[in-house]
Amino acid sequence: MTEETVDILVGGGGYVGLSAAVSIKAAAPHLSVRVVDAAPEGVWKKDERASAIAAGACRMLEQLGLWDAISPEAQPITDMIVTDSRASDPVRPVFLTFDGDIAPGEPFAHMVPNRALVGALRQQAEALGVEVMQGTTVEGFREADVAMEVTLGDGSIVNTRLLVAADGVRSRLRDMASIKTVHWSYGQSGIVTTVAHERPHNGRAEEHFLPAGPFAILPLTGNRSSLVWTERTEEADRLVAGDDLVFEAELERRFGHKLGAIEVVGGRKAFPLGLTLAREFIKPRLALAGDAAHGIHPIAGQGLNLGFRDVAALAETIVEADRLGLDIGSLSVLERYQVWRRFDTFQMGVTTDVLNRLFSNDVSPVRALRDLGLGLVERMPPLKTFFIRQAAGLPGRDGPRLLRGEAI
Repeated sequence: MTEETVDILVGGGGYVGLSAAVSIKAAAPHLSVRVVDAAPEGVWKKDERASAIAAGACRMLEQLGLWDAISPEAQPITDMIVTDSRASDPVRPVFLTFDGDIAPGEPFAHMVPNRALVGALRQQAEALGVEVMQGTTVEGFREADVAMEVTLGDGSIVNTRLLVAADGVRSRLRDMASIKTVHWSYGQSGIVTTVAHERPHNGRAEEHFLPAGPFAILPLTGNRSSLVWTERTEEADRLVAGDDLVFEAELERRFGHKLGAIEVVGGRKAFPLGLTLAREFIKPRLALAGDAAHGIHPIAGQGLNLGFRDVAALAETIVEADRLGLDIGSLSVLERYQVWRRFDTFQMGVTTDVLNRLFSNDVSPVRALRDLGLGLVERMPPLKTFFIRQAAGLPGRDGPRLLRGEAI
């Protein structure tokens, strides 16, 4: 039986797992870091989705030397509008607008294809000497005296000072550690697809609040947009599995004609939506990050960015502890990470939950109240500035340095 030792073992090879490995290895090259990913080799290249990367995360990616590889496919979001209507309404009044810049020449977010993001992270991981094991699962682990003994799917054993669980919202590692979650389903699914259109979007993002849930139009490079279309789960499943003409007709009703003729140019998939919050982010020699710690509604576009905030906080916690000669897997060290991330995660989870319940309905008094609230925010520039900085994911003075674009 093969037995090896690494300082840090990361379970999960998505953007959270890879960025955690890259962030730690870049700041502490002497630490050995390995990523194990259950997905088959190359499956990430088939991901047709795109994600909104907030300004704070963009600064982090630039600091890690990744942005030059990503930027050719990154579309700046130059402005954003919010409407509230029914799909059948002939006019969609705009209740709220946001200028996309948080600083001259710095948009509050970019839209980036997931393939470009993960590809750049994998390339940087290889350059830094991070080993990535593809098609490998973690079958179990147990805490030993000064290490976590991890058993992999091929029967080999890896002894590690810290195991990072970054294996998604249905995290097996979280379940193996007996970490409980708060979870409920919204009875909604998010349909994700890409469309091409005749006219340029000019970098504008749109969020249409419809009775079944938000319909987000997010700009991509060229005359293309990524859609995140929320529907009741039964309706979403019907649309995704149904006839192309029916799907395109329903999409056009919601998208409108402002950008001319539209055409679906990507596959379409539906993802069930719910709220999942881990009750604990840490155990001895184990830390949860990304969706393994929190899965939220996409209504605010913050799921990926919460993961990057986890990574920035965890990397800084580990690297600083290592520089002080502390045990990087001890509870006393990991507690700083948990304190750092727990309130922000809970706050974002509650915010997206309230927003979804407030806007995913067609109750007339509720609609009148929320439209009044949107109108008031529109007329209060300082409040709009606060919201846009929150969406940009910029940390305060006590926030992780990577999110400020500074080295750890």
